[in-house]
Amino acid sequence: MRIAIFGGSFDPIHVAHVIVVEEALKTLNIDMMIVVPTYLNPFKSSFYLDPETRFKLLKKVFKNFDKVQICDYEINQQKTSYSIDTVNYLKNLYNPSKIYFIIGEDNLKSLDKWQEIDKLKELVEFVVASRKGFESKKAKEFKNLDVNINISSTSLRDKIDLNYIPKEIKDDILNLQEKGKSF
Repeated sequence: MRIAIFGGSFDPIHVAHVIVVEEALKTLNIDMMIVVPTYLNPFKSSFYLDPETRFKLLKKVFKNFDKVQICDYEINQQKTSYSIDTVNYLKNLYNPSKIYFIIGEDNLKSLDKWQEIDKLKELVEFVVASRKGFESKKAKEFKNLDVNINISSTSLRDKIDLNYIPKEIKDDILNLQEKGKSF
């Protein structure tokens, strides 16, 4: 079995996340794509949408994708989780012959700061999803997914633009806004 892991805050999930998954399914020879929302990103001190809400939104967005599983391992930890722990968990669960680990190009600048990065590099093959505005010469060292949409969850929290929210959850995002959830 060959798997790809795509982790992140998904706070909120947007169309570029969906394109990353679609491109990975087309480009990588995998049996399963595992999307892993964080409880709390190790490089952040808070989240906007609570972890359970982000998990439910991901389930809605990817419910019709055959090879996609949404994994609640990190959310269930209810604390900051590290990619090395998640990879070890999924490795023990699925015993894959190959693990791809998908990151956004913007993460390359902090990759060397990741917990147990040398061990992680032994366990996975990193795949970089390109992103306009974050072009990195370092990206050439990795397998790449051509996404190149200049959108981030951070910019969406500053100003929600429903054009960048997957259609499956637009009503959910509007309802959250009506309930006073500010992004």
